[in-house]
This record gives sequence, C-alpha cells and structure tokens, in this order.
Amino acid sequence: MSDTALEAALRRDRAVVTAALVVIAVLAWAYVLWLAAGMVTPGSPAPAGAGSGMAEMDMSNMAGMNIAGMDMGATAAPVFRAWAAADFAFIFTMWTVMMVGMMTPSVAPMLLLYAGVGRKARADGRPIASTGWFFAGYLAVWVVFSLVATAAQWLLAGLALLSPSMATDSAILGGLVLIAAGLYQWTPLKGVCLRQCQAPIAFLASHGGFRSAPFGALRLGVAHGAYCLGCCWALMALLFVGGVMNVLWIAGIAALVLLEKIIPTGQLVPRITGVLMAAIGVWFIVGAS
Repeated sequence: MSDTALEAALRRDRAVVTAALVVIAVLAWAYVLWLAAGMVTPGSPAPAGAGSGMAEMDMSNMAGMNIAGMDMGATAAPVFRAWAAADFAFIFTMWTVMMVGMMTPSVAPMLLLYAGVGRKARADGRPIASTGWFFAGYLAVWVVFSLVATAAQWLLAGLALLSPSMATDSAILGGLVLIAAGLYQWTPLKGVCLRQCQAPIAFLASHGGFRSAPFGALRLGVAHGAYCLGCCWALMALLFVGGVMNVLWIAGIAALVLLEKIIPTGQLVPRITGVLMAAIGVWFIVGAS
C-alpha cells in the first residue's frame, strides 16, 4: 500500500471510529437525560402498605419532594419497599448506559490509536473490526462495575440511606465517601492505572501491540478497561454523594475523568482534586456533628 493510500485509509478509519463513538455517546447521554427528566425509581420511599409497583419520580419537582404515591403529610413514616427482579434489572441497565456515556469520550483517543496502529501494522488487519472487539472488552469491565454499583445501590436503598434523587441521606456517609475518594487519588495504584490511561502508545507496546484476532482484541480491551476502572472507580462512587441521576454531577465527574487522562501533568490533577474532595468530606462530617 502506497503512503498516499495508507493516509487515506487512516483518515477513513478515524472517521468511522469517531462517528461510531459520537453516536454511542450521544445515545447513552440521551437515555440518561430522559431518565433524569422523569424516571421510575425502585426503592423510592412509599407509604406503608403500598403496592409493589415502582414509585414514579419527577426530577423537576425534586425540591418539593413530589413523589407519586407518597403522601408527605401522612402520619405514618414512609418506608422503602424491597426491590423486585425487574427493579434490579432497570437500575443495572441505567448504570450500564450511564457508564457508556461517561467513559466513551475518555477512551476515544485509545480507540483511534488502536485503529491507526492496526492499519499501519497490516493492510488486511481489519482494524475497524478489531477496534470494535477492543471496545467491547473495555465496556465489559464497566458492565461488571455497573453490576457492583447496582448491588451497592440496592443495599443503600434497603438501609434507607438514599434520598429520592439517589444520593446518600447521611452527611457522615457522604463525607466518608468523599474522604476515601480523595485519599485514593494519592495512592500508588491510582498513579499506575492513570499512567496506562494517559499513554495509549505505551500501553499497547507493553501489552504486545495491535491484535487482529477477535479474542486477542477483546482481551486487550479488558486489560485497558481494568486499568481505567482502577483509575476511576472511586470517582464513580461519588455519584452516591451528589446523586446518581444528578445530570450536572454526572457531567462533572465525566469531565474530571477526561481531564485526568488527556492533560499531560501526571498526578497533578488527581492530587489537587483529591485534596479538595477530602476537605469537602471533612466539612460534611463536621457540619453533621
């Protein structure tokens, strides 16, 4: 393949991968916004003796705590009903789509590089197909994380520690989560994982380079996803502090994840934000005392 033809193929591959990632991210964010505009939330407070149907929650009326099926003036204290299997599946789907929307922008440079390396490595290496398998492996890691996050939300809802906006009702618990996330920003594990995410070329070089076989590309995507999870899981836990369906909070965390990966300042951004998180966490706890 001539240099001109190779350059044209690389431009085509970048365009295809970029377009696919934009569509995926837009669809995921559209789903999240739709849920935030007016969603059905399992585990919401309901009056004692309420049926097993999900409580509908109008997020635009959250300040007034207007929850369908809940009488705020009732003498009986509201109780949290148990989740049904459909509730768990609903929240798991919500977490999964949310993770896709949050993490797709930050993994885009890696995917574009992967497709480009594949095209340069071998003209018949089907870089687009291999990149798709790599992305599938990456997302598989976040699907597993979504399952764990759903279980955590189920536990917190069962303990009546979540508000209708799916944020923790306990200032002390929220403060502890913030402090833990802030301290994690300074750990060696965070640094190791972040370096792998900040340097896609180094990651590929240290893991054997481009893989054209589907299973090889899938496994490499899982490896990259594991580093990304190690880098970002504590930040995702902050969703329980600001609200799992708080769109501004979701967008802020997604932006922070992206900044950590693309700004070439090593650990500077995580350490600054870590100090801020820990300080706010202490403020939460002191204020609750």
